[in-house]
Amino acid sequence: MKECYVFLAEGFEEIEALTVVDILRRDNIVVQTVSITKEKTVEGAHRIPVVADKLLKDIKISDAALLVLPGGMPGTLNLKECEPLMDMVRQFAETNRRIAAICAAPTILGDMGILEGKTACCYPGMEGQLKGAKVSMEEVVTDGNITTSRGMGTAIPFALELVRIFDSETEAGALKRKVVYNH
Repeated sequence: MKECYVFLAEGFEEIEALTVVDILRRDNIVVQTVSITKEKTVEGAHRIPVVADKLLKDIKISDAALLVLPGGMPGTLNLKECEPLMDMVRQFAETNRRIAAICAAPTILGDMGILEGKTACCYPGMEGQLKGAKVSMEEVVTDGNITTSRGMGTAIPFALELVRIFDSETEAGALKRKVVYNH
């Protein structure tokens, strides 16, 4: 079974990363946290250490169904500076495979030209960095193989959208009720 990878860089936004992991695992979707550092323990933007399931050097792109880029600062910048990860993102984009990014992380996709002609959203004030995209103010936007979201406060709808894509609208709705997410 293909895995969903959530990438952790020093300074990642903890809620954006871990909400996705939590919600996907509640739906029995195989999801792994992946440290882009040389250590499994990665410290988030709010100094919360998280132990990743895997190191970047130990994953195979062929095993992946989804790449998730959490935001946060300086996490987003650290993701962008990780060339092996950016190579994976490029390969996914070129083969029309699923990529999801939240908060500041969609700007990485904009910088790479991946959002050209797509509708996308990001953290307020960073819209100018969504190069080539039609900017949306929606909480979550899926356009083709790309899903983007605006920030920490949209982490639950972002994760539920990924459940909808990988499972069904019915399961996403059931999880929404189960976690008492009333929007």
